[in-house]
Amino acid sequence: MTTTFITGANKSLGYETARRLIEAGHTVLLGARDPERGRAAADALGARFVQIDVTDDASVAAAAADIAAREGGIDVLINNAGVFGPHIPAEQLTAADASAVFEVNVVGIVRVTHAFLPLLRKSEHPVIVNVSSGMGSFALTHDTGRIEGRNLAPLYTASKAAVTMLTTQYAKSWPDVKVNAADPGYTATDFNGHSGPQTVTEGTDAIVALATIGADGPTGTFSDRHGELAW
Repeated sequence: MTTTFITGANKSLGYETARRLIEAGHTVLLGARDPERGRAAADALGARFVQIDVTDDASVAAAAADIAAREGGIDVLINNAGVFGPHIPAEQLTAADASAVFEVNVVGIVRVTHAFLPLLRKSEHPVIVNVSSGMGSFALTHDTGRIEGRNLAPLYTASKAAVTMLTTQYAKSWPDVKVNAADPGYTATDFNGHSGPQTVTEGTDAIVALATIGADGPTGTFSDRHGELAW
C-alpha cells in the first residue's frame, strides 16, 4: 500500500488530490496549516491529518517526526501548498510581497523536501510531485494565444519558474527518487475566484498521474493533463 503525504491539502487541488488517491488505494496523510480545517478535511476523506506550516522549520520537523513515529516512512510527497500573492499592479509590489510568496512556493518546498527525504528513502520507489504552473513556463507565458501569455502575476510566475527549475535539479541530484512537476492548468479554485474553466478533478489529473508512476516512470519532467510542457 502506498503512503502519500500532501501539503496544503485541506481544500481545492490538494483536497481533490487526496480524495482521488484514497480512492485509488493510497494511504493519505493530509497536511494543512490550520488544525481545525485540516482535521475536518481529513475526517471527511478518511485520511490522517498532519499539521504542517511549510514556512516554519519547527512545524515541518514536527510533521516529519510524527510520520516517522506513526507510519515509519512515505512513498510519495506532494508539495502542493502555495500562495498567489497580492492582486496589485507590478509597480506596487514590494520586497516583503516577494518574500511572502517565495517563502511558501519555493522555500517551503525546499524545507519540506529536506525534512521528508529520509522518510521517502525508506520506500522502494520514492516519488516527489511539485505542483508548479504553466504560468512559470517561459514558453507558455510568451504565447499570447494561451491564458498564461495574457495574465500578469510577476511574483507568482517567477516563483513557479523557480519550482520547475528546482524540480529538474532535484531529479538530477537524486537518481533514486522520481521528481516531477505538475501544472494543474487554469482550474476553478480560490486562486482565481473559481473562474477557471477546468474542474478541480481535471486540475488534479497531472498531479495524480505523476503521484502514481511506477519504478520505470519519468523524472525531471514538467507536464499538465495533456502531456509534457515546454519550459
